[in-house]
This record gives sequence, structure tokens and C-alpha cells, in this order.
Amino acid sequence: MKKQLKLPKFKNEDEEREFWARIDLSEYFEPSDFVPVSFPNLKPTTRSISIRIPEYLIVRVKEQANALDIPYQSLMKQYIAKGAFKKL
Repeated sequence: MKKQLKLPKFKNEDEEREFWARIDLSEYFEPSDFVPVSFPNLKPTTRSISIRIPEYLIVRVKEQANALDIPYQSLMKQYIAKGAFKKL
């Protein structure tokens, strides 16, 4: 086990960014220093898509969404997510 180096003090974010971009992390940290982290409150990145859906399905989804008092696009996302993770 080699001796870990001390981290320098940074004057600004640019200096720190440059430092982390050019160094070897193994000189400053041991593998045991790292711990798994979770960011449960991060919203997943979304992207707009265009999809053709028969009118009768849109009407039916809008009716169901109205009964649940949620936007119909949100209900459609729930349906897609449920179907995407369902075992075939």
C-alpha cells in the first residue's frame, strides 16, 4: 500500500476541474475509500418522441386519465413503463 497524497486546495472550480482531469486517482485514494452512492431524487432524462396511435385509443386513455385526475400523457408513460418491464 503506497502512501496517499494530500489533496491540494483549489482557488476556483476551473483549477479543480483541471486537476481531476490530469491526475491518477490511485495516487490519492485507495479502492476501499470508494462507497456506492445512490441519487434517488434525480429525474431521468426524457426525450420527446412522435408516435402514431389510433384515435380510439387516445380517446380511451384520455377518459381513463380524466377519471384518475392525471394528464393523459402521464398515464401513457405509466402504461409504457409497465409494459416495458413486463416479462415476455
